[in-house]
Amino acid sequence: MDTKALRQKILDLAIRGKLVPQNPNDEPASVLLDRIRAEKQQMVKDGKLKAKDLKNDTIIFVGDDNLHYEKFNDGSIECIENEIPFALPKGWKWTRFGNIIKLMSGTSYPIEQEKREGKKLYVKVGDMNLPENSFEIVTSMQYLDDYSSSHLVPRNSVIFPKRGGAIATNKKKLVLREEIIVDLNTMAFTPISPVYLMYCYYWFLSIDISEINSGTSIPQINNKDINPLLFPLPPVKEQYRIASTIGTLLSRIDSINKNKAELSQFIEQTKTKILDLAIRGKLVPQDPNDEPASVLLERIRKEKDELIKAGKLKRDKRESVIFRGEDNSYYEKFSDGTIKCIDDELPFMSPKNWVWCELQDCCSKEIKRGRAPKYADEGNILAFAQKCNRKTGEIDISTALWLDRASTNRYSTDEYMLDGDIVINSTGTGTLGRIGIYHNNDNPHHIPIVPDSHVTVVRAAKNIEPSYLFFYLKFMQRKIEEMGEGSTNQKELKPLTIQKIRLPIPPYEEQQRIVKLVHSITRKLSSIEESLTLMH
Repeated sequence: MDTKALRQKILDLAIRGKLVPQNPNDEPASVLLDRIRAEKQQMVKDGKLKAKDLKNDTIIFVGDDNLHYEKFNDGSIECIENEIPFALPKGWKWTRFGNIIKLMSGTSYPIEQEKREGKKLYVKVGDMNLPENSFEIVTSMQYLDDYSSSHLVPRNSVIFPKRGGAIATNKKKLVLREEIIVDLNTMAFTPISPVYLMYCYYWFLSIDISEINSGTSIPQINNKDINPLLFPLPPVKEQYRIASTIGTLLSRIDSINKNKAELSQFIEQTKTKILDLAIRGKLVPQDPNDEPASVLLERIRKEKDELIKAGKLKRDKRESVIFRGEDNSYYEKFSDGTIKCIDDELPFMSPKNWVWCELQDCCSKEIKRGRAPKYADEGNILAFAQKCNRKTGEIDISTALWLDRASTNRYSTDEYMLDGDIVINSTGTGTLGRIGIYHNNDNPHHIPIVPDSHVTVVRAAKNIEPSYLFFYLKFMQRKIEEMGEGSTNQKELKPLTIQKIRLPIPPYEEQQRIVKLVHSITRKLSSIEESLTLMH
């Protein structure tokens, strides 16, 4: 369900007279317009309007030829049939919006006059940071003690942006429930009695103010943009029926959106909880017949020793082994023979047949960053950059750039990314520590790809499920982000820091069970999320 489109459809039906049935006994809008004109004349006498405010008032009528005409104050008449957007029900009338409202522009007060407390609230466009249909103001609570009463916008008015980006986004149209002063970038209108405020407001919600923007470099709207707008005026009683129905329907849509937001939050919490249970050994049952993880790690160490002897891997000079002692505590034994209890350094206890190790211990190649590439307009090898590792958790190869052909001989075969490689963004504010996992299906054209110098690659050893490593690192992403070193705008994650991340390793068979179940649950949750994206 596209709730945004549904909201617009409701408003569109309403202003066309198709949302609620007409009552032939209602006083027609033509009589209402006569009463409005009389009311405006009285407002001039009372000093609430100036005579010049009435000089642009016009009367729109249907001629004997069934075409729409507009009569101006000087007596001239012009056919405006080409301007009429749609036919109105019997009893309704077209009028210019400026004929039935009082329009005000905001004003500017010196910054030194703004106070935390005072006599009158001073609202700026930036303070109107609310979802559509909200009738409140989120404000920095600035007040004025010294102000002109002529600048007061009365309660039961509608305020909206006059200048700036809020026009382009067609947002921030709010109903006032209190008397305020608005800033220079804000406008307000108040309907002339007996036109109903909420009908005017819902009509104003239905139009796109970005389309009446008369600004050039900066979006802007003025009186000359607002006053000439064609306004479909129903009988007064129908205005109330329409507004009541719209209010009820939009309230239901808001409830749907609220439930959607709550469900989305619940899904994210569920995903986090699933990963939490998985890495603690509480998601799937342990099987005592599984080969213990300690045996698995010992086999990985021997395989790495062979690679070291063959010159394909460098020995870690800071190598250590984590083990559980007879007292059930965890210890770390270093290459110089020293042993240290690390119970206080581990976030939780793992199951009996699991082992703790450092990330480098369960990888088949050294954890390091890629090289600084030289780019080209075309080539046959891509360079994987941080922007390829998207915030959504997906890998986007379309943003990778071509590697200069002349520099390809700098890369050894093990530097090319493989299916299951984990990528960690290692520099940059806002992207530092972001975790992703690369799969061959992310690269449908199977173009060879290497990491650039801003990305660290983690490659799981044989009998270590890459997805299990990914789940753990993804769960720890927030803490990994905090491991960055350097100044605020120049923080980086050093390869050594990533190498030394401690993690619990289950038996291989349990890794597979964990990965299978997490993928199954995630697919179901993603399916729900996908359906929610249709509910804008």
